[in-house]
Amino acid sequence: MSEHKPYSFFQSVERSFDKAAKFTKWEKGLLEQIKACNSIYSMRFPVKMDDGRIEVIEAYRVQHSQHKSPCKGGIRFSEEVNQDEVMALASLMTYKCAIVNVPFGGGKGGIKINPRNHSAYELEKITRRYTAELVKKNFIGPGIDVPAPDYGTGEREMAWIVDTYASLKPGEIDAAGCVTGKPVTQGGVRGRKEATGLGVFYGIREVCNMSDVMQKLGLSVGVQGKTVVVQGLGNVGYHSAKFFREAGSKVVAIAEYEGAIYNAEGLNEEEVFQFRKKTGSILNFPGATNLAKSTDALELECDILIPAALENVINGENAPRVKAKIIGEAANGPLTPEADEVFSAKGVLVVPDMYLNAGGVTVSYFEWLKNLSHVRYGRMEKRFTENMNNHILGQIEELTGKQVTDKERSFILHGPEEVDLVHSGLEETMITATREIMEIWKSNPDIPDMRTAAYVCAINKVGTSYAELGIFP
Repeated sequence: MSEHKPYSFFQSVERSFDKAAKFTKWEKGLLEQIKACNSIYSMRFPVKMDDGRIEVIEAYRVQHSQHKSPCKGGIRFSEEVNQDEVMALASLMTYKCAIVNVPFGGGKGGIKINPRNHSAYELEKITRRYTAELVKKNFIGPGIDVPAPDYGTGEREMAWIVDTYASLKPGEIDAAGCVTGKPVTQGGVRGRKEATGLGVFYGIREVCNMSDVMQKLGLSVGVQGKTVVVQGLGNVGYHSAKFFREAGSKVVAIAEYEGAIYNAEGLNEEEVFQFRKKTGSILNFPGATNLAKSTDALELECDILIPAALENVINGENAPRVKAKIIGEAANGPLTPEADEVFSAKGVLVVPDMYLNAGGVTVSYFEWLKNLSHVRYGRMEKRFTENMNNHILGQIEELTGKQVTDKERSFILHGPEEVDLVHSGLEETMITATREIMEIWKSNPDIPDMRTAAYVCAINKVGTSYAELGIFP
């Protein structure tokens, strides 16, 4: 067996689970049930391509746990898709939802295609056929299983899914709740696009605000002035970089699959993004130094490293060369179990994916609630809040004889819009989850790392759900 892939992705998840299970009180049978994937739907269906030939498409949907309904999890379009990967991602979704108190079971879907090799029309036919297959087997629905975007998919694909579902289920009033990550015009929620990256920022910011944790790492409290390296300039990497930069951190390097760039003075992610759009590469960005390989960025001197690309990028081989003090897993499974052991021994803090990138599913939950309630967030209270704040401010100014500045006035009078409420709900979710995991870790000195503490948190919540259902004593 090679050093780089001794475990399949699902086995890595199971290994982390077993490592944490011994710190919980649940009996073996219940732990086996929590760990198992409940339902696996593997399908093959034909789709006619633009040139007239028929291609047989391989696709999956896995429902890992129904301890809460519906199941929830993205659909990815990738040539790497296989049953093991979809099972691993579905199980991570169960634990992720439990940690951030989102009442869903874990699910995941995948279609084994490279979206770059297909026209928009072919992708639409594949997506709609996949949705029809899910409907046929009762594997999708607002109360059954609610997909979302993932690697290789976005708002467009989600719009096709909801349209197909609604056409096959005429008169279902909650049909819009069958999928999340939709365009706002199709029942999506404002704030969904940046949700995962913003959640990564909120989670790491909360860790950085813990003085005892920072003291151990030899770092100052807060994110201001900290150096950050981001791997991946997709949606998650872009927004992670953006929120760190806006909070006063210095994004010194950005890596993409064609290479990496470095600038000690800091990079602006929007400028890099526009440069890449124009030239097709981040390399040769003005004022930055090119790095020979994309993976070189992972080994740079920095305070915070954010792998926001694909799984298994940091393994037992390159982990000893990583110099970051904090690693924030924005991607799913970017570290192998061997890398975890290296960092644990080195005293590097790994903030685990299973809760750190839960911003997407948290805001998906808000979108689902919006679809079920059929009303936009903020619609009921925005004007009321503005009128009330205006009245209070008027009274204060009258009593004190002092006027507030125009800038302060507009801030105080601002009634919450949908995006404000979504960001606020996400911030609350990430702060609470971070504190809960840290509390578990600090209360048991035998727990080796934050990932294990996060698994303990998840296992306890799922176990409690089963126990309260009376399935297990």
